[in-house]
Amino acid sequence: MKRRKLDMASVPGKAAVGVDDRFGVSTPLRKLLNKVFPDHWSFLLGEIALFSFVVLLLTGVFLTFFYEPAMTEVVYNGSYAPLRGTPMSAAYASSLDISFDVRGGLIMRQMHHWSALLFMAAIVVHMLRVFFTGAFRKPRETNWIIGSLLFWVGFLAGFTGYSLPDDGLSGTGLRIASGIMLSIPVIGSWVTSSIFGGEFPGEIIISRFFIAHVLLIPGLLVALISAHLGLVFKQKHTQWPGPGRTNDNVVGERMFPRYALKQGGFFMVVFGVIALMGGLFQINPIWYFGPYEAWVVSAASQPDWYVMFLDGSTRLMPAWEINIPIGDGYVIPPLFWPTVVLPGVLVGLSTLYPFVEARRLKDYRSHNLLQRPRDVPERTAIGAMAVAFYIVLTLSGGNDVIADKFHISLNAMTWAGRIGLLVIPPLAYYVTYRICLGLQQHDREVLAHGVETGIIRRLPDGRFEEVHQPLAAGGHDGHAELEYAGWVVPKKMNRLGALGPAIRGFFYPIEKPAEAPVSPGHPPVEPLPERKEISSGETRR
Repeated sequence: MKRRKLDMASVPGKAAVGVDDRFGVSTPLRKLLNKVFPDHWSFLLGEIALFSFVVLLLTGVFLTFFYEPAMTEVVYNGSYAPLRGTPMSAAYASSLDISFDVRGGLIMRQMHHWSALLFMAAIVVHMLRVFFTGAFRKPRETNWIIGSLLFWVGFLAGFTGYSLPDDGLSGTGLRIASGIMLSIPVIGSWVTSSIFGGEFPGEIIISRFFIAHVLLIPGLLVALISAHLGLVFKQKHTQWPGPGRTNDNVVGERMFPRYALKQGGFFMVVFGVIALMGGLFQINPIWYFGPYEAWVVSAASQPDWYVMFLDGSTRLMPAWEINIPIGDGYVIPPLFWPTVVLPGVLVGLSTLYPFVEARRLKDYRSHNLLQRPRDVPERTAIGAMAVAFYIVLTLSGGNDVIADKFHISLNAMTWAGRIGLLVIPPLAYYVTYRICLGLQQHDREVLAHGVETGIIRRLPDGRFEEVHQPLAAGGHDGHAELEYAGWVVPKKMNRLGALGPAIRGFFYPIEKPAEAPVSPGHPPVEPLPERKEISSGETRR
């Protein structure tokens, strides 16, 4: 019997047919690969957060192989000579070993820390983009809520990871956290003793934080990110207004192959930047801080940037206590308001804002086109006010360092923060609102009168006027005015074809430059052929 020859070229196809026969994946997979994504740089901010999270997971897995989550006292005898013979916790000793004795341990530690900071920064900037462009409106309110939760869960992940080395700086932050828990009326002491296993610091807090940091919180982050991405695929992507773009389609590139390849390249860029920062820029040098001792607190003990606003709010809060005469009496300390009530208010306001705006504007329609911030001055001004509020609190979190470096009274810095917290946010609201109105007026002037050409013409009566290039046929003299379409209004002549297109190429030109006319009166230069955009044929519902 003749032996059948194996056709290697047909193996992948047969394997794919076999998988599809059993699981029926071809239809959903085809739909996924043909998904259309709009092509705009602002949509990459969310991808930075996603890719930073991937780096966080990869570096975190490496660190868990060498970290010992125990508060058992040991005597250090490692490579860092200044601390040899010093009693310390096993957690701090293993952190020093990762930094000095594990090959590649220090760069992994620093990459992990830098990627955490980048992850939180990307979430904040991405949510600002979503807020200022109105991408949170119906039907995407749920994704906005998930984004808000991602920030606070990431906040908790950062704090637990920050506390694991058990060095002098992180121990101070842990002590502050215990004070915040104790400030909660009625249940504060119970919450603190339950988490710490008794009096601070106890002997189990590091192991509990380790389980939360490497298992519980990452699982919650993965679930939230998966839900976020799933809703993006289900509800389609928002897009900027423009030619051929409506509320019922998506114009851009298919997911495979171009978009997937571009995202793969972008991931490598993010990974490379984090690796460079981890190798070149020192962060959290725990060997300088020494092991944590409850009676030792150094000056300039600041947390990571995304926690600084809580530090600042604590420093600005006046020493006001509230006595509640119930039973033996309860005291609400000043620490309760800036560290427990303020985050609760911020979570509530950020979560409910889409519903509040929809109710105030009586707008319950589905929106898939984004808005320019200038077109919604009230919302833009509110966002600027919130950013100003956050910046004042963040700067106040380092008011002791600012006072020391600039030789300013610390008391004066505290009062400057208090006054600034009341004055700067409303001022930011007013200035931003007026800027938005001015930009709107500028757009209307261009639509009505045309683009400035830079040509001055003398009239028969001796007066001079600047020649404008109308955007519409019969414009200017014919009193024709274009209707504003919610997108960029051209305000320079090169946007109208009066100048040659920009030469493509980075280190050297890759195309022949076009000859531009010397004035708008010359025949226009033929533009380069535009790249065709792909529009999804699906209709939004």
